[in-house]
Amino acid sequence: MSAPVSAPVSADPARSPAIASIRPELTATLMAETGLDEALLGRLVRRFYAKVRADDLLGPIFAARIDDWEPHLERMTAFWSSVALMTGRYHGQPVPAHVGLPVGWSHFERWLALFRETARETCPPEGAAHVIERAERIARSLDMAIRSAQGSLAFGATERRHEGDRVPRFRQGGDDHG
Repeated sequence: MSAPVSAPVSADPARSPAIASIRPELTATLMAETGLDEALLGRLVRRFYAKVRADDLLGPIFAARIDDWEPHLERMTAFWSSVALMTGRYHGQPVPAHVGLPVGWSHFERWLALFRETARETCPPEGAAHVIERAERIARSLDMAIRSAQGSLAFGATERRHEGDRVPRFRQGGDDHG
């Protein structure tokens, strides 16, 4: 993978700051289409995690694990830069970081509710839709990874995760014939 390149993200460099990206053209296109940039993503992350920290359901989970919030906020800004703007700035492994957490789908639903609310308050409509769609996909993936690691996925079974939504469950390992 190539190193991030700082490049203007619009045809008019005076209107748009340089951003480190391994895909500067794609990043520039996404920024133009969504109205998102690094500064806005930083505000989104900080506002969102302020809500998370104050939340009765999610706050205690984070408080038990994070003492110094600044590195976490910087890491999450890099994460959202990579997810929303394809910059390649994040180099962590989100699944292992979440697998041992005492969370279920209700925690992800609350996380999504706070994220949607904050994105709509902070971002332009196109940008909010862009990050919300990705957050929903990330929540589903992390939930499935956590349940899989806990051995709670079984082939052919379903689990009601929230009203009206039946989600297929899969067994780890085994063959495809059975």
